[in-house]
Amino acid sequence: MRTIGVAIPIPDPYGAELQRWRESFGDPLARSIPTHITLMPPTPVDAAALGSIERHLRDVAATERAFPIRLYGTATFRPVSPVVFVALAEGAGACTRVERKVRSGPLWRSPRFPFHPHVTVAHDLTDEALDRAAKELGHYDARFSVSGFALYEHGSDGIWRPQRDFPFGDTGSPEPG
Repeated sequence: MRTIGVAIPIPDPYGAELQRWRESFGDPLARSIPTHITLMPPTPVDAAALGSIERHLRDVAATERAFPIRLYGTATFRPVSPVVFVALAEGAGACTRVERKVRSGPLWRSPRFPFHPHVTVAHDLTDEALDRAAKELGHYDARFSVSGFALYEHGSDGIWRPQRDFPFGDTGSPEPG
């Protein structure tokens, strides 16, 4: 068995910047998890299925085109989950469309929670640390174009590592926001 995930990586300088913020709030996972928007959360799969999973992801990516993302402000999943995140002010619909396609075929799973695209900046911390994250990033603003997603694997050392990128079939002009 292998534990994999599928996500949209947040490009630098924003990815590195948000990772530094996450670390500054005391999140011990800050250096283990690249900054991303989750499309499929950590999922155990049979190693023998990786070939068909990668073919599935390549087929999904080929049907998509680049789209804009705007990250703005913060929100939280509290009290259900101790998470503060940077919200998507633009691009959530496109992320949802891609997530539905990813979570089909060999990756079909009944989701534990409804899909809500976001960028985690503080997780499983004290209320004070979560409040600080929400306040300090309350006006965070970043814009970029998404032209694909990546397959990640959770290593035995607890670190998430990108394994393969899946570029969209049409990465030219992004779809309108």
